[in-house]
Amino acid sequence: MLTVGIATRNRPKALVRCLASIALINDMVTEIIVVDDASDPPVGPVLGEAPKAIADKIRFMEQPAGSGYIVARNAMMRLASTEYVLLLDDDAYLIDARAVRHALDVAQKNPDVGAVACAQAEADGSPWPAAMQPSPVEYVCYVAAYIGFAHLLRRSVFLQLGGYQESFHFYGEEKDYCLRLLNAGYHVVYLPHARVAHVPDPSGRSESRYLRYVVRNDCLSALYNEPLLMALLTVPLRLARYVAMRRHGKVDDAGGLRWILGELAAALPGIRRDRQPMRWSSIRRWRRLRRTWPAFVAPPAASP
Repeated sequence: MLTVGIATRNRPKALVRCLASIALINDMVTEIIVVDDASDPPVGPVLGEAPKAIADKIRFMEQPAGSGYIVARNAMMRLASTEYVLLLDDDAYLIDARAVRHALDVAQKNPDVGAVACAQAEADGSPWPAAMQPSPVEYVCYVAAYIGFAHLLRRSVFLQLGGYQESFHFYGEEKDYCLRLLNAGYHVVYLPHARVAHVPDPSGRSESRYLRYVVRNDCLSALYNEPLLMALLTVPLRLARYVAMRRHGKVDDAGGLRWILGELAAALPGIRRDRQPMRWSSIRRWRRLRRTWPAFVAPPAASP
């Protein structure tokens, strides 16, 4: 019925906590795929701490150092044997079964829903601030994108659209995929009461690295997806955003802008090869969804 995928790196305690929480939905889970992105030490041994109820469902895979969690997520989606896949960050964990049950129900009953977004919660189940959710509203709604810490995907659509953009390496792959999902006629639905705990682990986090990849990947997404004229106008604005964010956040990142420009130049051959501009109507719809959140109304059940 459901595959759970977890990409992990150097967070063994968080991984064990995440795995333990999956026992809450054991009746829904067909398999659990764990991909270790070259942890040091390897996380394989800690899998033995998983609850016995789910231990025989775990499929473990190691990938080369530096591949990144985006590559791991794509690998998990290819390996999955079910149509619906719940991807979790290793520092996220389930609070109860209701969140996943609701998300799976929405996806199964609505073939035009390509992804379901969960709400970020504290360890005690209280929600994060509205500004840090896929939408600030408290009703089930359509949104422009989900947050990658916990999201449910329709596997066939994901593979059809080419999955996550692996050249991003880190950050922004969800928005890029949701742009393509929307352009293909599918929806992202946000369930504000489907809360999943997210307790960010500081391991491997860097302000300067984050800032560089935010801007780099935002530019790449524009170059891959936007009509050419629009991309030529918006990429310089995105580069200016780097300067503003660096000053505002007082981030010490000497050489950051030069690095971003070098990365974009190196990516141009691949962009020319793989670029698939969105329709203007899809872009307008995307922009509307970022500031308005239409209520999701499930279609009536078919008559017997």
